[in-house]
Amino acid sequence: MYALNSRFSKKNKPSLLTLHSSLFTLIIALLLSGCGYKPSSHAIKNSFSENVSVEVIVDRVEPENAPFIKDEMNRMVYTRFKGRVVPKSMAQNHIRITYDGSTLTPLSYEDGYVTRYQVNLSVKFEMVTKQGKETKTIHTIDQADIHVSSLDASTLRIEAIRRALAKALDEFLAYVSAKGTLSAKDSKD
Repeated sequence: MYALNSRFSKKNKPSLLTLHSSLFTLIIALLLSGCGYKPSSHAIKNSFSENVSVEVIVDRVEPENAPFIKDEMNRMVYTRFKGRVVPKSMAQNHIRITYDGSTLTPLSYEDGYVTRYQVNLSVKFEMVTKQGKETKTIHTIDQADIHVSSLDASTLRIEAIRRALAKALDEFLAYVSAKGTLSAKDSKD
């Protein structure tokens, strides 16, 4: 009797959390494989070839953001498009990004200083895809707190602008993925 009880002691019993996480993982795997889920890179392949060139038109007022946009778009082509960034002469597809700067709108003040503001910006994407030329303008908004110190204010402003630019690039990715899915459906019909 003692051996039987020791075999089923609390040490040997799987925890409730282990059972739930294993069950959750199994259900997710079944749902994703059963519903025909494919990553966005599969849909993007319907619009873009493997070789893509990326060009960023620099805003004269905020030139420090051009390398950020270029690096983020290159990263997106590698990781999400599953493609390669090549010079324009070698590319089948082109993405030209124009960023015309940002507008800061004060939202709150403290002792005469702005303590919270909203960043409004628009990014224009001109693309040459498998379906032809297309233009998409994306408007994004980001709100940020700011400190009274002018040194911190400049850094926080650039960070807020970059968060808004990252949102615009994510929205562009979603747009391209949706267009790729629609073009795949149209080609099947």
